[in-house]
Amino acid sequence: MSDDRLIVALDVHTMDDVKALVDTLGETVSYYKVGMELFYSVGPDVVRWLKEQGKHVFLDLKLHDIPNTVAGGLASLMGLGADIVNVHASGGYTMMKTAADHLHAAAAEQGIPCPKIIGVTVLTSMNEDDWQKLGETEPMADLVTRLAKLAKAAGLDGVVASPREAASIREACGKDFLIVTPGVRPAGASIDDQSRIAMPAQALQNGATHLVIGRPIRAAKDPKAAALAILKEMERVK
Repeated sequence: MSDDRLIVALDVHTMDDVKALVDTLGETVSYYKVGMELFYSVGPDVVRWLKEQGKHVFLDLKLHDIPNTVAGGLASLMGLGADIVNVHASGGYTMMKTAADHLHAAAAEQGIPCPKIIGVTVLTSMNEDDWQKLGETEPMADLVTRLAKLAKAAGLDGVVASPREAASIREACGKDFLIVTPGVRPAGASIDDQSRIAMPAQALQNGATHLVIGRPIRAAKDPKAAALAILKEMERVK
């Protein structure tokens, strides 16, 4: 029933909330995102618990610091067993390359699988007004693609980007590059604090490999039915 391309965002505060939602969704969902809100509230045990349930985990902490600090932070997190970790691509080539090299070396030394490491390009909540207030002159989509190419050159496995930029990233970075897309909303769902959005099938057609969806499932009257409806739409794109 599940599809690893769907990642449900566990943007909740407690382990009780986590367990209730994962139990409700059951075998329908195989992949979950643990972000700052949850990780800072309950700590690493949430990742360990999800792995014990046989789930995949995207640990979305968006590390951004000097190269050695980010590399050391990722190495510390690696033992939790997350399948995907991430850094901010705006930290630059050296930060990303140092992180990727260090993570692969640490995994090899410990004899464990290395998680995929991806770079956050431009947050999907960012709109054109916010962009202009930053003093940016380069079109947002152009910067996203440029950061994706830089991430690939630095040895990262993919990026986080909005579904609107997925097609240009796919063209620039090739078929094996991960494109994880928040800002995905099924028909009729509220856009909440997202700006650059698309529907599930559209995001996949644009080149996304994974869709991160939170509130449209979590806040639904029947979360499992909401997830199944999204999976049905995703089936149209293989």
